[in-house]
Amino acid sequence: MEIFVQRTKVLQISLLAIFSAFLVELIFGLVSNSLGLITDSIHALLDSVVTLILLLAARLAIKPPDEEHTYGHGKIESLGGLIGGIAIFLIAIFFIYESIHRLQSPPPSIFPGVFAIIGGLYTIGIDIFRIILLKRSIAKIGGTTLKADFYHAFMDLGSTIVAIVGIVLVTYGFYNGDFIAALILGGLLVALSLKLIYRTAQELTDIISPELVKKVRTITTDTQDVMDAGAILMRRSGDTIFADVTISIRGDTSFDKAHEISNRVEKNIKNEISNSAITIHFEPTWKNVPLDAKIYDIAKNIDGVKEVHNVITHKSMGKTYSNLHVLVDREINLNVAHKISEIVEEKIQERLPEIEHVTIHLEPFLAIPENINLEDKVAEEKIKDILNKYLEIKKIGRIISLNFKNILKIDIDCSFDKDLSIEKVHELTSEIEHLIRAEIKNAVITIHPEPI
Repeated sequence: MEIFVQRTKVLQISLLAIFSAFLVELIFGLVSNSLGLITDSIHALLDSVVTLILLLAARLAIKPPDEEHTYGHGKIESLGGLIGGIAIFLIAIFFIYESIHRLQSPPPSIFPGVFAIIGGLYTIGIDIFRIILLKRSIAKIGGTTLKADFYHAFMDLGSTIVAIVGIVLVTYGFYNGDFIAALILGGLLVALSLKLIYRTAQELTDIISPELVKKVRTITTDTQDVMDAGAILMRRSGDTIFADVTISIRGDTSFDKAHEISNRVEKNIKNEISNSAITIHFEPTWKNVPLDAKIYDIAKNIDGVKEVHNVITHKSMGKTYSNLHVLVDREINLNVAHKISEIVEEKIQERLPEIEHVTIHLEPFLAIPENINLEDKVAEEKIKDILNKYLEIKKIGRIISLNFKNILKIDIDCSFDKDLSIEKVHELTSEIEHLIRAEIKNAVITIHPEPI
């Protein structure tokens, strides 16, 4: 808010300065009969109009969007620029006509002199003052409106120098110099006004630089975890650039992760385009997603499936096969559990027709309570007796058994020979788990093997 206030103060000073130059040039031009100076005063008026528009835009930028202007009020700047450009174009055409008419007429009785030069020098001083003021302000507080006014101050300085050159030529006897300078300035004003009209008209039609869109797309696709960028819709309203960006992320990405990726894309764009307002839409895609992840996502979202693990796909004779473990409520009967597995199989083959056959291993699902705080020493002794029967176990580490109602959570640390294959270790741990479950009902077991 404070920055916007500072910008409006700078633009107010710039407006007063250039408007005073317009008045001085107009009055001194009329008194000295200098068409070149009068034409340049119209250029100063153009600059005043532009500065006024920028001032209004800076003030309106403080006003938040409302129900009727959901993108804010920045378009008022473009509309004012269009109207000002049309008005200056018509005035410039009049001065071109007047210059041509005077060149064809007899020499005037009054020629520009000292008054015209004084008026021009005053405007040059004003332009230099504005250039210094705006340059220092841009360095401190920045802002598109200040930059635009800075460029206009430079153009006004150039046109005033052309006008003074014409006046000097008249002073040294080249009587048509003033009218030729006015003709040149009239052409310059036509070019500037047409450029202003074109630019503001384009802004009102929501034109945006293709290079800017390309830049946003590159930033988006370079962001980690973004698979691709879809539609990118952009528009400018005043100093703010609005962008609606659609990104594609892996179909197995969680909602929280998707939101995190979206925030990352938004942050990266704003780091490169500071005056931007970004909206991110994310869509799931299975492109380049591993087949196992696709199967996991399909199975996990079937009603009745509590958990999925050990998803494995393999090829044989050019055909793809899949194996997975599906956990269902341990209280349901085999018939109900088998129907769930049939639905899982149907959905996988429906969405992934390249899979020839699906093998599903049904397992009971045991929910582990979050707060388990009762140890079971009897169970720990039974587990030690089982572990001691295995010569492959070189060392028995911690055995933690936590009892909660009818569920026993057992965590076991044990060491095996470091040269034993992982396949053999898995076979042994599975066998040990089976034996423990036979001894201890409703046990949830985790065995952590370590090398020794």
